[in-house]
Amino acid sequence: MFNIVDLRKDNNEEAAKALYQKLTQRTKFNDGANIIGAVSEILDAVKSLGDKALRDYSKKFDNADIKEIRVSEAEINAAYNAVEPELLQTIRISRQNIWSFHEKQLQNSWISPNKDGTMLGQLVRPIEKAGLYVPGGTAPLISSVLMTAVPAKVAGVSNIIMCTPPTKEGTVNPAILVAAREAGVDEVYRVGGAQAIAAMAYGTESIPRVDKICGPGNVYVSTAKRLIFGDCDIDMFAGPSEILVIADATARPEYVAADLLSQAEHDKLASSVMITDDEGFVQKVADEIEKQLPELSRKAIIESSLKEFGFAVLVENIEQAIEVSNNIAPEHLEICINEPMSMLGLIKNAGAIFVGNYSPEPLGDYMAGPSHVLPTSGTARFSSPVNVDQFLKKSSLIYYNRQALEKTSGNIMRFAEAELLDAHANAIKVRFRN
Repeated sequence: MFNIVDLRKDNNEEAAKALYQKLTQRTKFNDGANIIGAVSEILDAVKSLGDKALRDYSKKFDNADIKEIRVSEAEINAAYNAVEPELLQTIRISRQNIWSFHEKQLQNSWISPNKDGTMLGQLVRPIEKAGLYVPGGTAPLISSVLMTAVPAKVAGVSNIIMCTPPTKEGTVNPAILVAAREAGVDEVYRVGGAQAIAAMAYGTESIPRVDKICGPGNVYVSTAKRLIFGDCDIDMFAGPSEILVIADATARPEYVAADLLSQAEHDKLASSVMITDDEGFVQKVADEIEKQLPELSRKAIIESSLKEFGFAVLVENIEQAIEVSNNIAPEHLEICINEPMSMLGLIKNAGAIFVGNYSPEPLGDYMAGPSHVLPTSGTARFSSPVNVDQFLKKSSLIYYNRQALEKTSGNIMRFAEAELLDAHANAIKVRFRN
């Protein structure tokens, strides 16, 4: 079921290159041009027709006849009666863990006055309105509500709205509504897909325009986020989910197999990669996958994912395994080796790092605290998980008195003249004519 890639040989550059390309180009398996065209049409319709377009697309894509786009307070209150008390308790524990982790990321404004008549500083302010997208299709992502809303709330965002697809009956999953209330979401709208992204980016009669949109979604949602960037900010352009496990002979094959399966069940484009320096370990994991797979409800999706994007990569040693991992820059990285903490210093690129046999990826998905909205498709080389910083903006503060400006005026004018911007130089010169 795995595709085996052997990087132990001398001439392995081509094999490694092919692996990296396969993993980072998974979205190419969709018809990109047609998707962009379809999404652009939706964006234009929502921009021009507002709520009417949202209702039309709900009928077309969700088979739902939507009258009230906003979810009422009565619906949210009723949702509490539909959610089991144990699940409510789990949601509250998760929320607290997420809050505790993210409040450590908060930054303060600062101002530094100097004796030479200058004062510099940085003002840290939250954005005013954040829009969250929460998928509600084959897997209603209750946890994604918490993982996006809580960091925004910690940052101090004053208005948090959320869009999520309706059922055929026009309702919203009760657990999603409860999680939204527990996380501090102010308004919930029963709108899904690219049309929800358009509504939050441009605003409609019912849905306010926001400053930033966060949250996972399918290729249409992700494409919409990419196309509206500039009208508002986005967290990232997220591709299909992925996991990479670095394992040696001390790892437990049944654990590694289970973790690979847990990621493959997301969708057919999800990737599950294991890198090991123990050739015999590959077969042990393969055997465990065959043993565990028949018991899983999303077996067909998992089989398709592993067939196309499941890889067992053989390397000479763990140092090479980490080098390969850094080149892949995985969304989720598990380190299941002897003394895993000793290797952390070598890891450069990963969205989230799970250390040891008892830190499986689902721990990060639900309960540990860091947001599970992570960079994918190699973008962990240059981007970060959703965090408090993404809901903050920083303004530079500059103050000079007359004497301080005069002292550096010659340097400013010299720069301006070198750049052939004489009006810049003049803005300094006029202040010291007399």
